[in-house]
Amino acid sequence: MNMILRFLGTAAAVFLTINIVGGIAVEGGWVTILLVALVWSAISLIIKPILHTLALPITILTFGLFALVLNALLFWVVGAIVPGFSVDGFLPALLGSIVLSILSWLINSVFKPRQNP
Repeated sequence: MNMILRFLGTAAAVFLTINIVGGIAVEGGWVTILLVALVWSAISLIIKPILHTLALPITILTFGLFALVLNALLFWVVGAIVPGFSVDGFLPALLGSIVLSILSWLINSVFKPRQNP
Protein backbone atom coordinates (compact mmCIF):
# COMPACT_ATOMS: atom_id res chain seq x y z
CA MET A 1 0.00 0.00 0.00
CA ASN A 2 2.85 2.35 0.84
CA MET A 3 4.43 1.80 -2.59
CA ILE A 4 1.15 2.61 -4.35
CA LEU A 5 0.76 5.83 -2.36
CA ARG A 6 4.31 6.86 -3.16
CA PHE A 7 3.77 6.18 -6.86
CA LEU A 8 0.51 8.17 -6.87
CA GLY A 9 2.31 10.96 -5.01
CA THR A 10 4.99 11.00 -7.70
CA ALA A 11 2.30 11.10 -10.39
CA ALA A 12 0.66 14.04 -8.65
CA ALA A 13 4.04 15.78 -8.43
CA VAL A 14 4.58 15.21 -12.16
CA PHE A 15 1.14 16.67 -12.90
CA LEU A 16 1.87 19.75 -10.77
CA THR A 17 5.34 20.15 -12.30
CA ILE A 18 3.88 20.14 -15.81
CA ASN A 19 1.44 22.88 -14.79
CA ILE A 20 4.01 24.99 -12.92
CA VAL A 21 7.06 24.91 -15.18
CA GLY A 22 6.86 26.29 -18.70
CA GLY A 23 8.54 24.35 -21.48
CA ILE A 24 7.28 20.98 -20.28
CA ALA A 25 4.34 19.54 -22.17
CA VAL A 26 2.36 16.33 -22.07
CA GLU A 27 0.08 14.75 -24.64
CA GLY A 28 -2.05 11.76 -23.79
CA GLY A 29 -3.41 12.84 -20.44
CA TRP A 30 -3.13 10.77 -17.30
CA VAL A 31 -1.74 7.70 -19.04
CA THR A 32 1.32 9.67 -20.08
CA ILE A 33 1.64 11.26 -16.63
CA LEU A 34 1.54 7.84 -14.98
CA LEU A 35 4.14 6.57 -17.47
CA VAL A 36 6.38 9.57 -16.70
CA ALA A 37 6.02 8.87 -12.98
CA LEU A 38 6.92 5.22 -13.55
CA VAL A 39 9.99 6.02 -15.66
CA TRP A 40 11.14 8.76 -13.26
CA SER A 41 10.75 6.39 -10.30
CA ALA A 42 12.74 3.68 -12.09
CA ILE A 43 15.51 6.11 -13.03
CA SER A 44 15.59 7.51 -9.48
CA LEU A 45 15.90 4.03 -7.99
CA ILE A 46 18.34 2.43 -10.42
CA ILE A 47 20.36 4.89 -12.51
CA LYS A 48 20.48 8.02 -10.35
CA PRO A 49 22.44 6.54 -7.40
CA ILE A 50 25.04 5.07 -9.74
CA LEU A 51 25.52 8.35 -11.61
CA HIS A 52 25.68 10.36 -8.39
CA THR A 53 28.36 8.02 -7.06
CA LEU A 54 30.39 8.26 -10.26
CA ALA A 55 30.02 12.06 -10.33
CA LEU A 56 30.89 12.51 -6.65
CA PRO A 57 34.29 14.18 -7.27
CA ILE A 58 32.74 16.74 -9.63
CA THR A 59 29.86 17.27 -7.22
CA ILE A 60 32.29 17.95 -4.37
CA LEU A 61 34.29 20.40 -6.49
CA THR A 62 31.13 22.30 -7.45
CA PHE A 63 29.76 22.27 -3.88
CA GLY A 64 26.79 20.12 -4.90
CA LEU A 65 25.68 22.12 -7.92
CA PHE A 66 26.57 19.33 -10.34
CA ALA A 67 23.93 17.16 -8.66
CA LEU A 68 21.32 19.63 -9.94
CA VAL A 69 22.76 19.37 -13.44
CA LEU A 70 22.72 15.58 -13.25
CA ASN A 71 19.07 15.58 -12.11
CA ALA A 72 18.19 17.94 -14.97
CA LEU A 73 19.88 15.65 -17.49
CA LEU A 74 17.98 12.65 -16.12
CA PHE A 75 14.71 14.62 -16.34
CA TRP A 76 15.58 15.49 -19.94
CA VAL A 77 16.17 11.77 -20.63
CA VAL A 78 12.68 11.02 -19.32
CA GLY A 79 11.39 13.51 -21.88
CA ALA A 80 13.27 11.64 -24.59
CA ILE A 81 12.11 8.19 -23.49
CA VAL A 82 8.41 8.72 -22.79
CA PRO A 83 6.28 9.35 -25.88
CA GLY A 84 3.94 12.29 -25.44
CA PHE A 85 6.15 13.98 -22.83
CA SER A 86 8.47 16.74 -24.01
CA VAL A 87 10.99 18.95 -22.29
CA ASP A 88 12.01 21.96 -24.39
CA GLY A 89 15.62 22.55 -23.41
CA PHE A 90 17.95 22.46 -20.46
CA LEU A 91 16.43 25.27 -18.39
CA PRO A 92 12.94 23.71 -18.28
CA ALA A 93 14.63 20.38 -17.44
CA LEU A 94 16.54 22.02 -14.59
CA LEU A 95 13.49 23.81 -13.20
CA GLY A 96 11.32 20.74 -13.75
CA SER A 97 13.70 18.45 -11.89
CA ILE A 98 13.93 20.88 -8.97
CA VAL A 99 10.16 21.38 -8.76
CA LEU A 100 9.50 17.65 -9.17
CA SER A 101 11.97 16.77 -6.42
CA ILE A 102 10.50 19.31 -4.00
CA LEU A 103 6.90 18.35 -4.73
CA SER A 104 7.66 14.62 -4.51
CA TRP A 105 9.34 15.14 -1.17
CA LEU A 106 6.43 17.22 0.16
CA ILE A 107 3.73 14.83 -1.06
CA ASN A 108 5.55 11.71 0.13
CA SER A 109 6.22 13.26 3.54
CA VAL A 110 2.49 13.91 3.95
CA PHE A 111 1.59 10.32 3.03
CA LYS A 112 4.39 8.81 5.10
CA PRO A 113 3.11 5.89 7.18
CA ARG A 114 3.01 6.65 10.87
CA GLN A 115 4.97 4.53 13.30
CA ASN A 116 2.96 2.95 16.08
CA PRO A 117 4.69 3.23 19.48
